[in-house]
Amino acid sequence: MTNTFENIVQEIDKKYKAINQKTEAHLEGLLWSKPITYWDYIQTDALLNLQVQRTTLPDENVFIMYHQVNELLFKMILWEINQLSHTAKPSTYFFTERLMRISRYFDMLTTSFDIMGDGMEVEQYMKFRHTLTPASGFQSAQYRMIEFCSTDLINLIDHRFRATIDRNTPFEHAFEHLYWQAAGKDYTTGEKSYFLKEFEKKYKKEFLDCMEEYNTINLWQKFKEIPETDQQNPELIAAMRHYDYTVNITWVMGHLNAARKYIDNGKGDGEATGGSDWKKYMHPKYQRRIFFPELWSAEELKTWGENL
Repeated sequence: MTNTFENIVQEIDKKYKAINQKTEAHLEGLLWSKPITYWDYIQTDALLNLQVQRTTLPDENVFIMYHQVNELLFKMILWEINQLSHTAKPSTYFFTERLMRISRYFDMLTTSFDIMGDGMEVEQYMKFRHTLTPASGFQSAQYRMIEFCSTDLINLIDHRFRATIDRNTPFEHAFEHLYWQAAGKDYTTGEKSYFLKEFEKKYKKEFLDCMEEYNTINLWQKFKEIPETDQQNPELIAAMRHYDYTVNITWVMGHLNAARKYIDNGKGDGEATGGSDWKKYMHPKYQRRIFFPELWSAEELKTWGENL
């Protein structure tokens, strides 16, 4: 149908009648509405006023903006995963295309560490970082949800407890044994650190809901839904492996190396603002977090995170 003026008006009328609305009321509203501008649509003024420093050190603003950009990219990743996971029987093309979108966002995150790594003076960071205690990048809720949405929950469980957990384990119990609990919990006493307690106080219910929702529709489960012949598609397998390696090794190592520069400051004894054993928590060879273990060889699994 040619989009003539009359046809467009008819389609508009049909749209509003379908929801029991008066077309003339909406058209009159359009008559008095203001034309959209870039700054109103993007909410530029609000976005550029979200940076609130705690110190007078200029490079703190770099630190704040960098992490805000990360959170925006995490939101984009979750947006794409949500579409893919909630698509019934996605085609192989759709699955691959969406997965590559997600991977490109993580590729961007991975290459962005130079912005922070080379964009702040170590001396300034060592001064303003103490005003951030006990806050920690560990407390990025969106990153945790990306993990829940990507793989079966068992792959996020601390290796010491995997034998005691299966798909019938209550989510609450599984939550207490997630790999990142080790960064904020003393397992000899069961005591949790302040930053972990506050993190759970803020997000635990949301996390448990996410764990339950994506238990059967995470990226791995959606991959297993497509025809077995398509699961052997080289491009799709490459996309799955690329995503897995990028998130769990390349991105993690970029983060770790940036942390080494600032937290270690060449001494090897720096402490994270949240108080976690950040080297063991972050290094992939310790956590061995792998989203899609079935897509890696026995040798690749054995040497995961080594020789980096």
